[in-house]
Amino acid sequence: MSTAYDVVVVGGGNAALCAALSAREHGARVLVLEKAPEAWRGGNGFFTAGGFRFAFKSFEELRELVGDLSDEEAASMEVDPYTEDTYYDDLMRVTEDCADPDLALLLVRESQPTVRWMKGRGIRWIPMFGRQAYKVGGRFRFWGGLVLEAVGGGPGLIDMEYAAAAKAGIEVRFEAKGTRLTVDDRGAVTGVVVRTPSGTESLASRAVVLGSGGFEANPEMRTRYLGPNWELARVRGTPYNTGDGIRMALEIGALPWGHWSGCHSVQWDLNAPWHGDRKVGDNFQKHSYPLGIIVNLRGERFVDEGADFRNYTYVKYGRAVIEQPRRAAFQVFDQKVLHLLREEYRIREVTKAEDMTLEGLARKLEIDVAGFVATVTAFNAAVQPGVFNPAIKDGKGTQGITPPKSNWALPLDTPPYVGYAVTTGITFTFGGLRIRSDAQVIDCEQRPIPGLFAAGELVGGLFYHNYPGGAGLMAGAVFGRIAGRAAARAARGG
Repeated sequence: MSTAYDVVVVGGGNAALCAALSAREHGARVLVLEKAPEAWRGGNGFFTAGGFRFAFKSFEELRELVGDLSDEEAASMEVDPYTEDTYYDDLMRVTEDCADPDLALLLVRESQPTVRWMKGRGIRWIPMFGRQAYKVGGRFRFWGGLVLEAVGGGPGLIDMEYAAAAKAGIEVRFEAKGTRLTVDDRGAVTGVVVRTPSGTESLASRAVVLGSGGFEANPEMRTRYLGPNWELARVRGTPYNTGDGIRMALEIGALPWGHWSGCHSVQWDLNAPWHGDRKVGDNFQKHSYPLGIIVNLRGERFVDEGADFRNYTYVKYGRAVIEQPRRAAFQVFDQKVLHLLREEYRIREVTKAEDMTLEGLARKLEIDVAGFVATVTAFNAAVQPGVFNPAIKDGKGTQGITPPKSNWALPLDTPPYVGYAVTTGITFTFGGLRIRSDAQVIDCEQRPIPGLFAAGELVGGLFYHNYPGGAGLMAGAVFGRIAGRAAARAARGG
């Protein structure tokens, strides 16, 4: 078994490719193993909007990252700085202070340097005008700390990363599933056993980076770790993330870490397929709920739709839907806000109803009519005066109802009323492997496993309960870059 490669990367999404690019630029001979066919390349990254959350001190820093932002476009943007302290505070707040402080700090501090590094590898960026800004007073007011996305969204990100890998001379094998890590007598990783359509082979390697995602596409693991009914969640992204990388590492003694009963989930169209559709991408998600109300089949509200910007609530609210009757919920809007809804509400593959009356809308959506009308009547009566501004936390809330709506509360009084039916879609799982700050995997005796590194969604300890939008791709890139660099160093015996 000759050592043909210095570093083998298991997985073919954003984290894996950042690891491969990083290892290659540090002199390693790199092989990427992707168990999916080439038509499904890119893992979950393909199914995202391509948004990256990173810290920046000024608009000028942002502008340097965008290749062709005109003076006119720049003048139309209103963006507050997003400091490292704010990023860290957001991350700790939404994870209920459970995130590993060292990993969180590393993510925050390396976020902008990593985005700049990616730009140097050919990844191009544009402002998220459509998803992260509202036009207020003739200017685009960006909100929630998330400003830039990869050109072409998730699919564009993946295409640019694969182009960068090809340019760097990185070999990629598709339909090549890692099934087992090989180790020597002292427990150091020496390679990967790979299964392909033509058979099984052992690949020797001086270091291995696991970047193959979580277990969200494995119904058995979802039910075992997340709990009842999670086998019935729709999988937002790739059907190939079935926990193989995590399992391989656990089999050689890696330490399970993080929020194993937690996951990233979203409100997803009620009639979406069981796995992601590469044509529709992430447009089955429905994320303009802060502008309206969300009710269940009984017509009852069950979350504070205006508790915070969408970026900081959509994960836990996606999870809340699975606990409702028939795992269903309905986002309801009137004509005052319909023009503000994101583009995902206007796709052909959408489950919606419209009616001039609340009773008619409830019947069409098969919601309890009396319950729904009572909820809307009480909600309308509870709305307090104030100035509605979707680009800031406007404090325009309700009084005297439970749950409250803390911001952006407008009465539903301008028909026709429109309702969108959603269920829970799972994006990725939070439980995984424990790593050091150099992305080396730690074993159950708290020792680093020689030759084994990890990045992306199979790393545990960063996200708990919730996460700030755009931090997943950013974490994959940050720790992918670190893992690739460390694996290359380990392969050289350093």
